Amino acid sequence: MAVQILTVLGSTGSIGVSTLDVVTRHPDRFQVYALTGASQIDKLHAQCLIHSPRFAVVLDEQLASRLQAKLLASGSETEVLCGEAALETVASAPVVTTVMAAIVGAAGMRPTLAAARVGKRVLLANKETLVLAGRLFMDEVTRCGATLLPIDSEHNAIFQVLPRAYREAPYAGTLGGAGVKRILLTASGGPFRTRPLDTLAAVTPDEAVRHPNWSMGRKISVDSASMMNKGLEVIEARWLFNAAVDDIAVVVHPQSIVHSMVEYVDGSVLAQMGAPDMRIPIAYGMGYPERIESGAASLDLFSVGRLDFEAPDFARFPCLRLAFDALRAGGASTAVLNAANEVAVAAFLDRGLGYTGIPALIESVLAECDGQVRADSIEALMDADALARERATAWLARSH
Repeated sequence: MAVQILTVLGSTGSIGVSTLDVVTRHPDRFQVYALTGASQIDKLHAQCLIHSPRFAVVLDEQLASRLQAKLLASGSETEVLCGEAALETVASAPVVTTVMAAIVGAAGMRPTLAAARVGKRVLLANKETLVLAGRLFMDEVTRCGATLLPIDSEHNAIFQVLPRAYREAPYAGTLGGAGVKRILLTASGGPFRTRPLDTLAAVTPDEAVRHPNWSMGRKISVDSASMMNKGLEVIEARWLFNAAVDDIAVVVHPQSIVHSMVEYVDGSVLAQMGAPDMRIPIAYGMGYPERIESGAASLDLFSVGRLDFEAPDFARFPCLRLAFDALRAGGASTAVLNAANEVAVAAFLDRGLGYTGIPALIESVLAECDGQVRADSIEALMDADALARERATAWLARSH
């Protein structure tokens, strides 16, 4: 395989760090062109010294200046760029072959889209691109000949066990035509799977971010606890795999060993299993169609001992129900859902909203925005995102 020239969007987050760990294991395969970060300047500085990218990108001008000064003092030749436009520049640069899209939130959508529009190999770890603009994004991937490889462990698992011809061109056929009956997305159930329902209102941010299996950022950890994360993944799966809403089911699997499954029309169920280590799907995406060493430990089934599966409880996880409702509603509803959730989770982490207030806020904003937003362009979807944030902020103000 020729050397891949890599831009890592969101290199200081957990996915970015794991990506660079895989890069370090294969210096003959990968060369880093650009790294981007938001506020962790010291971490980004250290990454630049190790990987010597041509560019580093920071959104804030003052932080960019600080980083450039630190790099110059360290003898680094990495040039620091600033602003959202710079993210699109390093994602679409002609020399770049591969883009790891790992910026959390709506901020990751435009640079990911920019990479797709020039036919890059896009390793997609940013949920919001598909949640906000699934149809538009997949249209661009198909039109521009980009290669899209999902990095979320669940979608990566589904990708691995689908027929190769279908997974590489899902919009050239149908799931049924590929012999697939349904997609089974697994979910750990998070830290509150068995917690008494009447105690959920008292959940603290510290409790919500303690995931039993995965090490993740605070926002995504709260989404995992509420199972909004799984709801967003259902929306992603709909677009990634050209699946109808009713072709996707969620299965709670506390051990996080089976990362997802595909049920075929003949009754076969194919599953991808592995230790809960994000380097496995990252290495799969980076090496595809070859398999490369990831650094993850081998799965020891004897120590796992048992695998449990159960149906999700929508009374315990109303955010999952809201995600299914928004997907069925269509239009810009999933963009509204995502924006309202981001505001709600931020307020919860700042102790300005109770845990059970998260789905209450989202449901209210979905109702308020119903029929008021369009979904026919990126600009319209960003307007929907902005309106939802405005309504969510107003809801918070009213509730105090």
